[in-house]
Amino acid sequence: MSKLYTKQDIKEAAKAIKEGKLVAFPTETVYGLGADATNVQAVNQVFEAKGRPSDNPLIVHVADIKTVEELAEINKNAYNLMKRFWPGPLTIILPIKPGSLDKVVTGGLTTAAFRNPDNKETIDLIKAAGVPLVGPSANTSGKPSPTKPEHVLHDLDGKIAGVLDDGETRIGVESTVIDVSTKIPAILRPGAVTVEQIESVIGEIQTDHHKVGKNETPKAPGMKYKHYAPNAQVYIVGSDEWLKVKEWILKHPDQQFGIMAPDKLQSDFEQSNVSYFGMGNSIQDASHRLFDGLRLLDGNNKIKIIFAPEFVKIGLGIAYMNRLEKSAGKQYLVDLVD
Repeated sequence: MSKLYTKQDIKEAAKAIKEGKLVAFPTETVYGLGADATNVQAVNQVFEAKGRPSDNPLIVHVADIKTVEELAEINKNAYNLMKRFWPGPLTIILPIKPGSLDKVVTGGLTTAAFRNPDNKETIDLIKAAGVPLVGPSANTSGKPSPTKPEHVLHDLDGKIAGVLDDGETRIGVESTVIDVSTKIPAILRPGAVTVEQIESVIGEIQTDHHKVGKNETPKAPGMKYKHYAPNAQVYIVGSDEWLKVKEWILKHPDQQFGIMAPDKLQSDFEQSNVSYFGMGNSIQDASHRLFDGLRLLDGNNKIKIIFAPEFVKIGLGIAYMNRLEKSAGKQYLVDLVD
């Protein structure tokens, strides 16, 4: 059994980290699976516990900029971004100093991803451990990311020392990843820090989300392998398509369905073969609840189809749709009903 650490147990959790064990930690985005980034054996356990491909690089979580200075070459763009957005949901890819991090952390690349999370308990944990922590999402690889301690335990109980409990995360989708090791900085994964916010600090950036080839090592998580997918098939539903969903469900009374939709639509789906999960009334609500809803509905083995709402790809909507499209394999309602 993995332990549920409280805020009062941070020293105990840090001791486990120092001993080479794995401890999941909270951030403002999702829960991360922490291990000493300087301990190769501990980092290898992260890949084993998650079932994660070994060429998928890990984000290094730090308590301060000084730690990054010891490990990487920081350019002007990176310093400006750190000053503006750290601590916060922005991961920055930088060239590392020779020998500073093992290839198991970087995926064999000469760059590494760094983040200073906006969570006091985790910052205290990093400081108490005295080492930076690798921190991929604390879930089985490919499944929806964990936004609650119970999500972590569902996937990893018995495989890790424990989870530092800070309740539900605030944002619900992983950090924005920007590569500033290239001539023109590029967004590799959208998140809560938007393109517009970044460009207001460092000027124009690339936003075309580079597609990783079969034999290419990704520079950031979430670029190459299947992510965020429940066992049920997810279909994306436009704001004007919920009547079609209701009609489809009425035609299939012997099937069980999961509905993730705005709160205001719940009264439209009170059929006995529907499990409803309210997504709130805004893109902020929907992003916060996306992974929780996917996990909750997927816990019902009778549900084979989950319907989830589309949002316009603007601001946080870009990050939300990035995760939802990967969860759904880019399957929209039209792929089911037409």
